[in-house]
Amino acid sequence: VSVCIFYNSACVCVLCVMVLPVFGRNRPEGKILETVGVFEAVKQHGKYETGQLFLHSVFGYRGIVLFPWHARLYDRDITPPFKPEPPGTHGSKEVKGKTHTYYQVLIDTRDCPHISQRSQTEAVTFLANHDDSRALYAIPGLDYVSHEDILPYNSTEQVPIQHELFERFLMYNPTKSPPFTARDTLKAWQEKNHPWLELSDVHRETTENIRVTVIPFYMGMREAQNSHVYWWRYCIRLENLGNEVVQLRERHWRIFSLSGTLETVRGRGVVGREPVLSKEQPAFQYSSHVSLQAPSGHMWGTFRIERTDGSHFDVRIPPFSLESNKDDKAPPAGYTF
Repeated sequence: VSVCIFYNSACVCVLCVMVLPVFGRNRPEGKILETVGVFEAVKQHGKYETGQLFLHSVFGYRGIVLFPWHARLYDRDITPPFKPEPPGTHGSKEVKGKTHTYYQVLIDTRDCPHISQRSQTEAVTFLANHDDSRALYAIPGLDYVSHEDILPYNSTEQVPIQHELFERFLMYNPTKSPPFTARDTLKAWQEKNHPWLELSDVHRETTENIRVTVIPFYMGMREAQNSHVYWWRYCIRLENLGNEVVQLRERHWRIFSLSGTLETVRGRGVVGREPVLSKEQPAFQYSSHVSLQAPSGHMWGTFRIERTDGSHFDVRIPPFSLESNKDDKAPPAGYTF
């Protein structure tokens, strides 16, 4: 799939996608541009509403906004006002969170195969509703998108996004802007699963033009062998902000549990891959999971990055906390229909 942006004579920015149809057994394949919609002005202030169509500015997929989240962004690239450090802090710095808008979105399933090498399309997972604490339930085609990654557009199609949940969650209403409104099923699903979907903290840090963003999610607690096991998932995005081509080779994690244990994890790549980050494909996003036998803990670490000349450098993964919800919640519900 190729995404093309055209300006017509009226200076309207038109979004098109390139498709490769087959015209017959003995006929050659041809390339056809299909108009998807017309871009709208990017919102510098405020937020996008439920039903807003958009193109992801980094991964290039088409999607639609389900609802916004207001997160606390802890950006270690922002230098805080200088304060004398107390003795024994060893160069640590306080990072204050600022409010930032993220969106729960549906990804167009037609675009999923074309972004699978750069971004997982199963960013939302739940603990399964049975005793196996390691069983996970994944919802494909859901993502969390930062406000600045939204390129809004509009379309005249009544079903512009292909996803199994689109018509269950949204309905076409031409009197509204955007013309897609939330059904009661979406409102009920959001309310029931709020504790497991909620995006509350985002952590970000840049090392040598490689920016790492981490979003942790508490998933719940399970009982295993007469003890409690607490589960989290975390979404990580690596972005190459420079011009040099680099490749992720290794990961090195430190996981501290409130129970007093400190675990070190080393391994090749991430989720079985060693992604290349270039100017053409600058970002890679994935999700993983961690469990502790305590209700809270911390994670931090480094990624070993290789340059084209064979030299290496370590990119810091910003420290983030693993906090369980104060109230014990029932397992997620409402994601099956």
